[in-house]
Amino acid sequence: MKYLAKVFVFVGVLFAGNVWSQTQEQIEEARAQAQASASIPLETYIKSETNPPTRGGAIPPPSANILPFGSSLFESGAALRQRSAVNPQYLIAPGDKISVQLWGAVDAANVHIVDNQGNIFVPNVGPINVMGAQAQQLNQVVTERVKQIYTDNVNIYVNLLASTPVGVFVTGNVSRPGQYAGSASDTILFYLQQAGGILAERGSYRKIDIIRDEKVLASVDLYAFLNAGKMPIHSFKDGDVVLVTARGPSIIAEGIKGVSRSYELIQAQSSGKEIVELVRPAVEVTHVSVTGVREQQPIARYFSLEEFSTFTVQDGDNLLFNDDLRAQVISVTLSGSFLGPSIYALDSDVRLHDLLASVPVEPEQANTSAVYILRESVKLEQKRLLDDSLDRLERSVFTAPASSDGEARLRAQEAQIVGQFIDRARNVEPLGRVVVAVNGKVSNIRLEQGDEIVIPAYSDLVNVAGEVMIPQAIVFDNNRSIEDYVNMAGGFTDRANTSTYLIVHANGATTLVDDSSPWFGASNSTKLAAGDQIVILPKVDSKLMQTVKDITQIIFQIAVAADVVRD
Repeated sequence: MKYLAKVFVFVGVLFAGNVWSQTQEQIEEARAQAQASASIPLETYIKSETNPPTRGGAIPPPSANILPFGSSLFESGAALRQRSAVNPQYLIAPGDKISVQLWGAVDAANVHIVDNQGNIFVPNVGPINVMGAQAQQLNQVVTERVKQIYTDNVNIYVNLLASTPVGVFVTGNVSRPGQYAGSASDTILFYLQQAGGILAERGSYRKIDIIRDEKVLASVDLYAFLNAGKMPIHSFKDGDVVLVTARGPSIIAEGIKGVSRSYELIQAQSSGKEIVELVRPAVEVTHVSVTGVREQQPIARYFSLEEFSTFTVQDGDNLLFNDDLRAQVISVTLSGSFLGPSIYALDSDVRLHDLLASVPVEPEQANTSAVYILRESVKLEQKRLLDDSLDRLERSVFTAPASSDGEARLRAQEAQIVGQFIDRARNVEPLGRVVVAVNGKVSNIRLEQGDEIVIPAYSDLVNVAGEVMIPQAIVFDNNRSIEDYVNMAGGFTDRANTSTYLIVHANGATTLVDDSSPWFGASNSTKLAAGDQIVILPKVDSKLMQTVKDITQIIFQIAVAADVVRD
């Protein structure tokens, strides 16, 4: 978190540079010289982001970028190679090369090519018809024929060396229909890959026909491969056709990880049980939200997973698989000054006092009156609020009108520098701190999953950080004022805001001290305590700045939410 502390330094440098040293007279002169107005186009700076769909309730309409289940088979980088091994069910065809070895009473070793009549010719044996025999049966077919001539003391070994290359037509809903060369033992995925894969918008993954002589020999369902690893073995012949048919009925399913996929159905209607077997949701899924159309009317249903098993899902339905059960046990962690374990598994309705009552501490060391909580949900909310503030600042700076070319140039310079500040500030990660101890009393709030309960140790120091010459920790003295501590840290830097200080107390609470009045300053009257931190913030130069208030607010927001001085 060291980069968080640098935000203050960066802001000080940001607004102390030469850009802000121009006088008001120079600005007026630039305005007078310009004859035409200029402006900054909104589309250059306004950013928009699509929020992910929330769980529960209606599912947003499907977008065009939802890919069908199985599309990753044909993504770039996933190219398939030809099979080096021969399919055991491959049917021997003319042109194939077969090795036949004889030893014992007769020694012979030859490579034979299957002729157009489907025979190989073995010397002293004659022609042996092997066409149509499966590769796994080849040794048996040749052995039986040779044994008719050499009945005793002859051993035989037969091996298919190479199958004849074939040309297979791939057509239908593929990217590049055409004829592609391969071997008879190659899988259907190889030929589909050569044709650029199945068209995501129109092609079927569940009905891919293999056609020979205008007859369908087999129909392949790739979901069997995707879900169960089953790939049908087929022996291709020259001229075979692979036809990717049109996509059938389909649904859109979104998992709890936020990934949406389109799933093709065999029939227009399927039971919820069949859909669960197809989609295979995560084990933590407990409920399913269904939106669709029935009898020309929109419907929205919410089922437990058990209830969903008997529901009829139809073509066009949108499903959201959700983990919608409240956890009965939560885990929280302890940090700081305490004894015993640091991780606790608790009932979901446990409160802070219940936990603290069972945590052993050393009273002389643990500051139990300054307990605070670090909570993820608060951290996310602080981050959202900070981003909202930065978005408002970005819009106000980058869309500010200009009445002349000179002013427009000044606005452009301002926008560039403020843009750098915004980029840095977006990297700040809030702590999500919840202040539960006020005036020595700790609130008995309900704990949440993932909470970190911090029991700080007693400290005899006061930390001074930010825009001081030598940030350091100083021994607490009840008689010292804020000004005394700042002087002991070397005094203010040139970029310091000398009228407003931020005090971060040991319990996480913050106090803003306004010392703008030279006669009634608050710094001398503000009481400090051991363990407090004094944060001197940077001063924002307002010579040109139209957004001083917004930037100052963001600086305070960062200081409080991110606690930049701790590290």
